[in-house]
Amino acid sequence: MLCVSGAGLIRVGSMKAIVFDIGNVLLYWDPRFLFEPLFEGDNKAMETFLSDVCSIEWNEGMDAGRDWDEAIAERIRAYPDQERMIRAFRSRWHEMVPGPIQGSIDILEALHVAGHPIYGLTNFAADTFEETRQKYDFFSLFQDIAVSGIEKIIKPDPRFYRCLLDRNALKPEDCIFIDDNPANIGTGAALGMDAILFRSPAQLHQALTNRGLISPAVHAAAISA
Repeated sequence: MLCVSGAGLIRVGSMKAIVFDIGNVLLYWDPRFLFEPLFEGDNKAMETFLSDVCSIEWNEGMDAGRDWDEAIAERIRAYPDQERMIRAFRSRWHEMVPGPIQGSIDILEALHVAGHPIYGLTNFAADTFEETRQKYDFFSLFQDIAVSGIEKIIKPDPRFYRCLLDRNALKPEDCIFIDDNPANIGTGAALGMDAILFRSPAQLHQALTNRGLISPAVHAAAISA
């Protein structure tokens, strides 16, 4: 089957459901985008804050459905001298997300034009996800997105993957799963999904080209990104 896009022909073999992670696959996310200027170049203090105060593990609590106000109040009680920075983690959260990874968006759009159904499986707090979804048009290309903060369970727990698969009647073997976290990829592969560890748009473009899902000639921006 050949589909025509503005960039050329896309050859499609068997149609696959494409399941995308969001953060650091389609959108940049890193607390350092916010905190580097707030810490005024004191990278040691910033890294201590991000490892001890507002850590990845702490942030995963909101991804799993914990209330932001409760979590912030708890951190302030534990670290009252860091109150301004702790509050900024939520009040200025969107400064951690400077924008889309354009090469990945090009690939997403090419897969959509080719007729592959697009899904999302993302560790994301419910409220910040909704705020983010409203900012970017590419979210309209998804048929469904499972959000951990809504389901109150996070990757790499296989039950979270099942939330998406079961409610959309998807067979794991019919899905391509794209994520930047090796543990998340491991669960996807264990369930029977064709799992691709994301490193860059160029690497993803090549992996999908190798599978016959996207033409090498399509979206050169992805190759150079």
